[in-house]
Parts: sequence; structure tokens; C-alpha cells
Amino acid sequence: MTNVERIPVLISGGGPVGMTLALELARYGVRSVLVERNPTTTRHPKMDLTNGRSMELFKRLGLMKNLRAAGVPADNPFDISWITTLAGHELHRFIYPTSNQKQDIIRRENDGSHASEAPMRVSQIVIEPVLKTAIDANPLIDVRFGVAYDELVSEDADGVTVRLKDAVGRSETIRAQYLAGCDGGGSSVRRDLGIEMDGDFNVASAFMVHFRSEARDVLQRWGVAWHYQSSTGTLIAQNDVDIWTLQRWLLPGMDPATIDPGKLLEEWVGQSFNYEILQANPWSAHFVVAQSYGRGRIALAGDAAHQFVPTGGYGMNSGIADAVGLAWVLASQLEGWGGAGLIAAYDQERRPTAWWHLQASSRHMGVRGAIHELYGTSDKLDAPGPEGDAARTKIGAAIAAQGNAENESWGVELGYRYDESPIIAHEPNAPAVPFIDYRPSTIPGARLPHVFLRDGVSIHDKLGLYFTLIVLNGADSRGMEEAAAALKIPLTVLRIDEAVLPVLQKPCLLVRPDQHVAWRGETLPSDPRHVLEKAAGRA
Repeated sequence: MTNVERIPVLISGGGPVGMTLALELARYGVRSVLVERNPTTTRHPKMDLTNGRSMELFKRLGLMKNLRAAGVPADNPFDISWITTLAGHELHRFIYPTSNQKQDIIRRENDGSHASEAPMRVSQIVIEPVLKTAIDANPLIDVRFGVAYDELVSEDADGVTVRLKDAVGRSETIRAQYLAGCDGGGSSVRRDLGIEMDGDFNVASAFMVHFRSEARDVLQRWGVAWHYQSSTGTLIAQNDVDIWTLQRWLLPGMDPATIDPGKLLEEWVGQSFNYEILQANPWSAHFVVAQSYGRGRIALAGDAAHQFVPTGGYGMNSGIADAVGLAWVLASQLEGWGGAGLIAAYDQERRPTAWWHLQASSRHMGVRGAIHELYGTSDKLDAPGPEGDAARTKIGAAIAAQGNAENESWGVELGYRYDESPIIAHEPNAPAVPFIDYRPSTIPGARLPHVFLRDGVSIHDKLGLYFTLIVLNGADSRGMEEAAAALKIPLTVLRIDEAVLPVLQKPCLLVRPDQHVAWRGETLPSDPRHVLEKAAGRA
């Protein structure tokens, strides 16, 4: 193996999760090789929302300006409209602020109840080139598109040996200290590990029609909306100008092989109009989570580890959090200060979170089903005159009563907590985390709530690269600092002399590199060494 290339981390998969992992590793000074079997970024419209938590994390990577420029204009709304057809009637509209309006709300309220960044409407087709530009420019990332992970040759206590293959079938062998499988739902890395998925496959099927059209008089009949939805599918405005995606649910008896995409599109819209179909295909959605997030020096992230129906938009967004959680763990191992417990903790933190997100997505899917049934209670929804008006008013009110939790589940987005983690200083009787409402909390395992400090800077932006000790009461932190130095655990001290205690709840907090709270107290710990060793996976 004298001619085998040796690297710290090999990342299989160049989607948003793999590219984010590479950029996060580079923040810590870790080199990686990223391989992606496709020659270019995706041409498939897989997602259309980057939520506030992901935007917080992308901000750490310096991507905010370029991402905002690539996304839907920040003055466009996130409205969700339920309709009969686009040629028929609007039944109910859930109205939401634009990104700019949301950013104003975040700054004005400043009570810890929001992410530091507003969400962004953006297609994966658009977001991937922004990430690709960033990884191409980073000297610590060796980017190899058109090169695929072929097979796991061997693994041992010191690393893994992998065979790669390019587009013309040429093979090369590479030796990595760690391997990250970010290679999607059909993950070859997961296959080679023999890890199965638990849950339900093929819980829903749809036919996607991705198309270009400037017929906004038809497609935005009642004004700009993010989604126009009916009982049979959803029209997604990808850029509010000329790119759209119809996701038409496949009902029993519908054979995808016989579907005419143009006819399907026109039937859903309710009339003929000018368009160009860019892509059309059936697909199936799953509710599944991997039985394990890895083995030894191999870890899974993103769709390789979990797959959800896209209600709620938890797929890619959960994957971004996977990448952030995995990156600091791998960096700690390569730098020598992280204990073996961190590898186990990645699985014990992110896998239960995936199940929680799956449950939320399933609940949202249930609401969609209930609304579908509402449509079937009346055959007068497109009728003219008072009879039709009464039917539409009744169904519209019933839709409003069902609500739109899939776009309002701030607890799912921001409140998830690592209650099963072995590296968290857990507190007894921690309250349950609600799906819908986000209740800012610094209970160990939770994400540190965001708040702007007196100078207008987010507290998140003042955290150190690794662990941060936040001190609000002027306590002497030398004991903690000396313990960290002796253990060679990187620690930054952040002293805050302003009234943010109501948000942070305790005057002393130890915050991890992924912005989750590891420990908190009224005073600094009497045994700081034990707290630090536990947080670093060495206890």
C-alpha cells in the first residue's frame, strides 16, 4: 500500500450534506477529499426550503450573502394556498412573512424565540452550486466530481481503505482515517456496512413535473405563493418567475408508466397554458431511519441515515445538522483531544433526532390526508353562485381549522434536544419538547437560544470555534480554564455583562462547537475536569 493516497477524511457524496461537512471540517483545519459520482451538481428539484436553523449554521461558513443572492427574493412571501384548481377557486391561504419581514421580527423581538436568521426559499438545484463554489475555493478540500465511491476494501483500528472509480471505470485506492457516507438514500457506504433501515418504505408516491413557464397570470392567479395546494398535489414556485414543480400524488389505479406529464400538469392546473417540461418522473417517499449511524471510523449523514416524506422540509435540513454534529466530532479525534465517546454520541444524538423529525413529518402527512378528505365532502367546490360560495367557505374554514403545522413547527426546527446523549450533563425531570411551539431553553442537550447582544451581534457569533464557557455573573473562570488547558481541550470564555439571563436561564453555560449546551449551572462547577471530560467524550 505504499502508493495509496492517505487523507484524514473521505466524504462520499457531493450533495448539500457532503459539501457542508467538507466546509465544516475545513473550519477546524481538517483536510478532506470529497467524491461525487455525478459530474455536476443536481438537476433534480429535491427541496425548496432552507430553514432558520440551517441558515444559522450556513452563516458560520460565511455563505449567507451568496445563498441569499441565489434564493427567492427576500421580499417574496412564504404563503401556502389551498385551491380547487388554478382555474377554479382559492379556498384558504396561510399567510407568512417574507424573509426580510422575518428578519425584522427576529431583531425586534430578540427574546430567544427565533433562529438568528430567517429561512430562505431556495431550490436544491440552486443551493448546490453555491456550496460547490465554496468547496472548490477551499484549499483544504480536494473536490472530485465524476468520481464514485466503489467499495470498502478494508477497515481497521487506524482507518479505512476505499476503492474509488471514475466515469470511465478507472479505479484508485485511497486510505482515510475516517469515512463519511453522505451518499443519499441508496447509500453504497451504508450497504457496505450492512446497516438496514427501520421504518416504513413507500408510504406515499407522487409524479413530479418540473417545468419552465412565464404564465404567471395562470400560475400565480391569486398572487405570489410558495405552494399552491389541492387535494391531489402541490405546485411549488421555485423562483416565483419561471421555474415550477408540480408534485402530483399518485392515487390507487394510476400507472406511472402511462402518465402523460403535460396532460397531468394541465389537468391539475385546470387549463391549457404555455410551458416547457424540464423533467418528469415518479418517485416514492419513505419514513425510515438507519439502525446505526456508522461503525468504527465510518459514519453516515443525511439521506444515507434517514429519509422522510418532505412535509415539513426536514430532510436536507436534518442532514445539515448531521454534518455539523459529525464535523466537530471528527475534528476532535484527528486533533487528539476528543475521546472515543464522541463517536458513539453522534449516533445517540442524531439518530433519536431523526426519529423525532420523522414523527413530525408523519403528523404533517396526516393533516394533508385529513384535508384531502375534506375535499371529498362536497361536490360543489367549483359550483357558481351562492351554493358554491357556501361550500367553498365551509371547506376553507375547515382547512384553516386543520392548520398548517408543517410550516409552523418551530419546536421541531429549533427545540430538539439530545436527551439520550452520553456526553451531556443531563438534568432530572427535563420537560418534554413540543413539536409546534419553540420554548427557548438552555437545558443541557438543547441548542443555545439566539439573542442579539447590546452591540447588535448575535451571541452565536461570539462563540469560540470549539467549546465556549459563557459566564454572566462575573465568576472566576480560572479553574475551568486551567482544567481545559491541562486536558488540552480547546475552550473560549465569553463574559457577558448585560441582562440576558432570562433567555439563557443560568449564569454559567458550557456550549459545544455545534451550539448545543453541554452543561449549565448557577455557579461554575466544583469539579471542572469531570464536566470537560464528559463533554469531550473522555469520561
